[in-house]
Amino acid sequence: MHILEIPSFFPPSGGLFCLDQAKALASLGHTVRILSNVQLGITIGAKNYISLPLGRYEHVMDGITVCQSYQRGIPKAIRYNVNHWIEIVCSMYQDYEKKYVRPDILHAHCAKWAGYAAMNIGKKYGIPYVITEHQSRLIFEEEFGPAPSKAWQIPLLKEAYHNASKVIPVSEELVDNISCYFGKDYQWQSISNTIDTDFYAYRKREPLVGRKFCFCCLANFWPLKGYDVLFKAFEQLRHERADVVLHIAGRGTDSAACRSQLPEGVIAHGLLDKESVRTLLYQSDALVLASRSEVQPLVLLEAMSTGIPVVSTECIPKCLRIEGGCTIVPIGDAQALAYAMFALMQHPYADGRQLSEHVAALASPKVVSKQLEEVFEELLNRQ
Repeated sequence: MHILEIPSFFPPSGGLFCLDQAKALASLGHTVRILSNVQLGITIGAKNYISLPLGRYEHVMDGITVCQSYQRGIPKAIRYNVNHWIEIVCSMYQDYEKKYVRPDILHAHCAKWAGYAAMNIGKKYGIPYVITEHQSRLIFEEEFGPAPSKAWQIPLLKEAYHNASKVIPVSEELVDNISCYFGKDYQWQSISNTIDTDFYAYRKREPLVGRKFCFCCLANFWPLKGYDVLFKAFEQLRHERADVVLHIAGRGTDSAACRSQLPEGVIAHGLLDKESVRTLLYQSDALVLASRSEVQPLVLLEAMSTGIPVVSTECIPKCLRIEGGCTIVPIGDAQALAYAMFALMQHPYADGRQLSEHVAALASPKVVSKQLEEVFEELLNRQ
């Protein structure tokens, strides 16, 4: 099978879930490439705006060929930037087909705007397309306002969902979550994102005797991640147990705004690479996440894959609520979060290996790639 992945986001602007799925599908023997146009902003990420290459080129990431372009966005010109982004992607596809022939299927990541571009390409060239959706209602709400919204983007995205051969939300809950904008009368099937379960392999932790209990939080420092609630909870926890430390890592956690709020006992690392994230997980006894909104936080899967339990809020999907390994608390409730963390310290999770195996059965590259393969083959056979 020849699969062309089209991400809405890609490095340096996130979106590595596309590369992970591409690698997983390629491991099954399929021909998989990525077509990526990344919009850069002069007000956010000026260094990349100036320094990243102009024009189109190809490069290889982890064995996957990426057809790459960087678009310089115009500040505040949202409609122009969107239309230009779609035009570039469609033009890049023309170049792609001339060089590599027509793919069997287009796999877009997020309807906004890869899904919409894939719809246009699919109509013109007669190629089925699917959309893996990662974005939640709160992400759409930030741009479009509360539903029902009359934003010009909504009819276009609704069209992309309804014309897709299949929409693949990364959790079942996401369908209802965004239905206030796009409805849900389209074909869908939920499939988890994948994580590198070999990289985030199980490791037994050091005994707690003679050392502090170590929590970690891996999340960018912005309001939806609930750091204000986490910091309050941690202060309450330290009133009961002084033998505890909290490490935080993610974009902005080393900023002045974050550091000014840090309670005693919190260590901030800033943005870490993949190797450093794993090292921090191996040094930790549990992960905590106080998010106000999530679709499928991969960091929870990564933590549990290494064998440690997690404490999170009720915004996470049911598929991540692994019995014994995941404790759920209400959103915005610092006292409940502190109590859950305290309870975990009193009774540390014992069966980390079983927890790791449970995650592998849900989100390993082998499992997810086989599920995607079955969906793609069914669609092609139907045609």
